[in-house]
Amino acid sequence: MSERVAILGASDHSARFSYKAQKALIEAGYTPILVNPRLTEVEGVTCYPDLSACPGPIDTVTVYVRPEILTGLVDSILQAAPRRVILNPGSEDQAVTARLQAAGIRVEVACTLILLSGNRF
Repeated sequence: MSERVAILGASDHSARFSYKAQKALIEAGYTPILVNPRLTEVEGVTCYPDLSACPGPIDTVTVYVRPEILTGLVDSILQAAPRRVILNPGSEDQAVTARLQAAGIRVEVACTLILLSGNRF
């Protein structure tokens, strides 16, 4: 089974980086788990309203929401207990990082697309 990656802030707009990340993750052999309360699917992939609705374990959460939105989602990330959280540009927040790290979750401030393109994901 491939690594399961939750895309927090998934989008159905092809110009958005979260949309591009979904495509890149699939191409690289990962299983994207889409999360956005305003969508039900993107390109045939089910989109869940929140992390608690996602079936099965989540290995990585890649974040594409603003810090003020992310702050309200920290508890759901902690409950999902991923091994790692990637804070993409524009989503960084020191308080969120501290809470996640205190729970033993590895936090990377990086661009998922760059990590994938450089085989560093």
